[in-house]
Amino acid sequence: MSVTDKLTSRLPVLGDRGDRKDVVAVVKLHGVITPTPSPLARGAINLSAVESALTRAFAHDRLKAVALQINSPGGAPTQSGLVAERIRQLADEKGVPVLAFAEDVAASGGYWLACAADEIYAHRTSMVGSIGVISGGFGFTGLLERFGIERRLHTAGANKSRLDPFSPEKPEDVEWLKNMHSQLHELFVEWVKERRGDRLTDSTDLFTGDVWLGHKAVELGLIDGLGSLREIVNKRYPGAEISVAEPKKPLLARLGIGAPAAASALLDAVTTKAAWSRFGL
Repeated sequence: MSVTDKLTSRLPVLGDRGDRKDVVAVVKLHGVITPTPSPLARGAINLSAVESALTRAFAHDRLKAVALQINSPGGAPTQSGLVAERIRQLADEKGVPVLAFAEDVAASGGYWLACAADEIYAHRTSMVGSIGVISGGFGFTGLLERFGIERRLHTAGANKSRLDPFSPEKPEDVEWLKNMHSQLHELFVEWVKERRGDRLTDSTDLFTGDVWLGHKAVELGLIDGLGSLREIVNKRYPGAEISVAEPKKPLLARLGIGAPAAASALLDAVTTKAAWSRFGL
């Protein structure tokens, strides 16, 4: 045998995929769900940020399943819905199962994302649920008066300045906000019922905005079982290769530049911290 023949014999045969492993793709969904993340935020979820990771995850030609690794206290309902719907669209196109794994917390919008999966798992210490709606803000009217600042606001339309943080809060504006919350809550409940079906119990506490640890979440039917991503994947798909698809990070975060000394960045940080703090994190 010539040297050329020896070298050629060692090359893989084109099109021979017999030794290739099956793949379970993992998408990390970590952070607050927000349409406008800070340029420096390392943990923010929205459709723009996760689209490329989802597309890559579902593109493997030997794909057996997609796993969602979720660690989120929630956030914007529209982005929660957009990301969840995109996951279902890709799953239906590829015909592969989707498994969700809650880490520290999969609450509110984080649980909305988890419900995009066919099955949901969590650690026994994970916090799951918070099927409700919350919003918050600040009122600066006293601060303006203290410094002698006059607020000048000109609008066309009686409700254009509704909930303006520099104006006194009006009861009718609060009532309007509560009505919006009720509508969003109904949509959240419909989504959970659609995705979880008869796995849910008839507990009256399910949709109160409360959260539960892993064992109780199993009892209530919010999740399907306890276990880590690698534990469940190794049992379900033995020998499969785990391939992680990371959502893209903002430019400054990719460059490793520290946070700027800007008031907006500080406010973003406070808001993000407040979202996690509701769950003691």
